[in-house]
Amino acid sequence: MLKTYFKLAYRNIIKDKAYSIINITGLAIGLASSILILLWVQNELSYDRFHKNAGQIYRIACDLGDSKTVGTPAGMPAGLKGEMSVIKNTVRIKPANTTLLEAGNKKFEEENLFYADESFMDVFSFPLVKGDRATALKQVDGALLTQAMAKKYFGNEDPIGKIIRKDNKENVTVTGVLADIPANSDLQFDFILPMASLARTNDDLKNSVWNNFNFYDYLLLDKSFDPSTANLSGLEKQVNQIFHKHDDGMKATFHLQPLTKIHLAPMQLGDEPGHGNAQYVNIFFIIAILILIVACINFMNLATARSARRAKEIGLRKVAGAVRGQLIIQFLSESVFISFLALLLAFGIVILFLPVFNDLANRKLSINVSDAKLWLSLAGIALLTGLISGSYPALFLSGFNPVKVLKGNIKSMGGNLLFRNALVVIQFMVSIILLVGTVVIYNQLKFIKERNPGFEKANLLYVPMTGDMWNKQQALKSELKRNPLTSDFALITDLPTNLGGWTVSVEWDGKDPHSQLSIPVMAVNEDFTHTFRMTLAAGRSFSRAFKTDSNDYMINEKMARIMGLNANTAIGKPLTLWGNKGTIVGVVKDFNFKPVQQAIEPLVMPFNKLGGYTVVRTQPGKTNATIQVLSTISRELNPAHPFKFDFLDQDLSNLYKGEQQMGNIFNLFAILGIFISCLGLYGLSAFMAEQRTKEIGVRKVLGASVLNLVYLLSSGITRLILIAIVIAIPLSWYAVNTWLAGFAYHINVSWLVFFTASVAALGIAWLTVSYESVKAAIVNPIKSLRTE
Repeated sequence: MLKTYFKLAYRNIIKDKAYSIINITGLAIGLASSILILLWVQNELSYDRFHKNAGQIYRIACDLGDSKTVGTPAGMPAGLKGEMSVIKNTVRIKPANTTLLEAGNKKFEEENLFYADESFMDVFSFPLVKGDRATALKQVDGALLTQAMAKKYFGNEDPIGKIIRKDNKENVTVTGVLADIPANSDLQFDFILPMASLARTNDDLKNSVWNNFNFYDYLLLDKSFDPSTANLSGLEKQVNQIFHKHDDGMKATFHLQPLTKIHLAPMQLGDEPGHGNAQYVNIFFIIAILILIVACINFMNLATARSARRAKEIGLRKVAGAVRGQLIIQFLSESVFISFLALLLAFGIVILFLPVFNDLANRKLSINVSDAKLWLSLAGIALLTGLISGSYPALFLSGFNPVKVLKGNIKSMGGNLLFRNALVVIQFMVSIILLVGTVVIYNQLKFIKERNPGFEKANLLYVPMTGDMWNKQQALKSELKRNPLTSDFALITDLPTNLGGWTVSVEWDGKDPHSQLSIPVMAVNEDFTHTFRMTLAAGRSFSRAFKTDSNDYMINEKMARIMGLNANTAIGKPLTLWGNKGTIVGVVKDFNFKPVQQAIEPLVMPFNKLGGYTVVRTQPGKTNATIQVLSTISRELNPAHPFKFDFLDQDLSNLYKGEQQMGNIFNLFAILGIFISCLGLYGLSAFMAEQRTKEIGVRKVLGASVLNLVYLLSSGITRLILIAIVIAIPLSWYAVNTWLAGFAYHINVSWLVFFTASVAALGIAWLTVSYESVKAAIVNPIKSLRTE
């Protein structure tokens, strides 16, 4: 019997090709969109789950007053393990600064280099393709590198035992080669050096300190540990008690982060680039479901629009003895058949557009066609889609009264009008929400791009001060001043786009002895405010005319307010940083040194004695010439290191890469969702025109114009769209304001956004309906009124 049903389904598809193409295409686009989104969602949820002990690994994070950090003390892991039997192993990781590596005639500056304890290979499951896992990090001068780096430095040669020169000072020996790190790993690195090699010079490691937060500390818990909320809370309480035994003056509260939840957890100080966003995962998961629902509604409306053409077939089958259950199975099998055809087309669309989607999302998503689980999942989605989308047409068509149908009384077979109208309202409610979301996301991204961060971000080029550059700073300054292309420059320790340095060791008169604020620090020189075009709220910048400035400080307005002062009263007040007493000589206007998701924080700016970056303001149209000058200076003063530069405005743009990608993806699927909605509306308008054919003929005979008839046919749809608008506006208002709440600085959503989206939805609906309405209105009334 099922074979007969599928034959009938095939014949009906062939019989009405235009209907079938529209129906299958709409469903295929909906399925393809949902599959792409679900691939992205699955990827975001899969981070770090490939580790064998993923469920037992936790990272220690810390709340320090009003700041949250993933930096923790060097002495903490061993101290905890010694007192807590549930901890089976620990590992510390320390990201290195930019490191110069040289092998043969190949020399590169590497940024993705970590120091790690030898237990790293026991706690984590990164595959080692060459070398001995048990001893890979035991050799003090050893090094692990990834396959990509092995090829980069040694080509096709076996890298084991090969020597790499580090920072022109010491040699390291390759002891192992790791498989390239998966994209869905929170830890991304190219090289790992033993922590023992860093311990030779690092005081935190030498003294196992508990009061400097400079390491990533991970714990491997016993398999028997039950990670319930209560148990984890108890474990965290123990951790805090042990910490305060070692340092009772520091107000720090520690938390244990499950490894598999780090990627989507809220961003904290010290988190590596590429961090995810749980809110975006939820948004896109909801969009995937909505698009699939819209596609199913589209299928229902198109099937209903075609009902009059199937009415007599159903009447004859009922007269011939078919029961309603058989007809329901027939129509459900047809919808499932169409759904599987749509799935095949959707799969082709996904394969074709996956590279484009990967570019939009900045991911490396792929489909393994040999994965049986994947095909079962897709088949399940197609089956469910077919059953849901075919349920209403099956129940509706199978309910036809054969006597009325065979008498030609098809109009009375209109089905549940309220249900059909509800489907249209849901479709356009979704469309309006997507339209509002598209406009708000675009405007917020535009606001971010155009917002003044508090300094002139254009034409700022920076060069890292690596190797001997800082030791030759006088020569560097002389060379930069000598050339008008580079004379506008400043020396700073951190970039305003990546300010990672902070401290709790800041004191001032009147400070609450019980308060503990973590305050960012950025050391600058005399030219900082001029080069960045900063505005001073009070006082002055550092100056070469004042020899004592090397011990003084500048602060921002927020820091002055934290101190209970304003910009003017802060000038001349004493301030102590890391035990170094000085005086506040200048207060700069607040500027953003973190993404706009975060409010401006207090900032202390001591005089730069540490190095960092040379920032040059280039002259318009002379950027390339400036780069050539800087390259020449670098070769002369720092010949061992390759010349490297970048632009500050590009770094600022990169801070919002995730939001930009989210906007691109959202816009794409908003357009697809609206397109599918239009197909559904086209189906309903075709249904209405078909049901009212004779009425239209009578009205034309009585003198109705084409405009009158188009108005007649579109007025019902207009009422439905207006209902959708009334429901969608409060829902979209709540959705966009929830998203914007994640930004400390954001646009205000005006009523015009909702009005524009509503008018656009109404316009799209009218355009969609007008084709069938005009087509029905211009038909010769003789044809409309002819009886069979």
